[in-house]
Amino acid sequence: MKPRIKLAETMTPDGGALALFEQDNTYSISYKGQQLMHSKMTTSEELLGKLGLDRLDKTLPSRILVGGLGLGYTLRTVMEGCSSESQVDVAELFPEVVDWNRTFLKELNGSFLDDPRTTVLIKNVGNVIKNAPPETYDSILLDVDNGPIAMVAESNNSLYSHFGVRSIHAALKANGRAVFWSAQADPRFEKRLRKAGFTVKAVPARTHPGAKRAAYLLYVADR
Repeated sequence: MKPRIKLAETMTPDGGALALFEQDNTYSISYKGQQLMHSKMTTSEELLGKLGLDRLDKTLPSRILVGGLGLGYTLRTVMEGCSSESQVDVAELFPEVVDWNRTFLKELNGSFLDDPRTTVLIKNVGNVIKNAPPETYDSILLDVDNGPIAMVAESNNSLYSHFGVRSIHAALKANGRAVFWSAQADPRFEKRLRKAGFTVKAVPARTHPGAKRAAYLLYVADR
């Protein structure tokens, strides 16, 4: 096995290091030395994309928001499953992560950033949602900062607050769907979703197809 190589690094607002690594043609992103995602463990990210598309008519144009680019697996799932006339907005807080996908990860999933259906927004996804006109999106998919309990940027907590989930509800079209990636169960967050008017289902997700048990939860919230 070859040694792990640090390809790139950037500093977050709190001074923590967000870094991209490569080892034997696999890639990972770590924060303060703790692995956030790995290209060998992408089942939950792909399931996030699939669940977000389930309610859509694949023959019609849709407007989809992907919050958090990461290694690009949710984006790839969405791009491969939505119609040719759809519009997909990708909101990523760190421009360096977008750069990594365009360069080091180009052959992994980065090429989907160049798809004419894709619009890249270097913005906090919470602000994108808050400023969106009512009923803009058919589907909103959020894999942001470990889920309802922020890890990388404390400002991300507002996305999962009462105000945040109400903003998400308002930004969705009638019969729209939001899907939230979460590192763990969060009953209080689920309660906030229901209070905002969503019908909620918690879907267990594995790290990879061969995993014996689920490691994460995906909260599916239907308007």
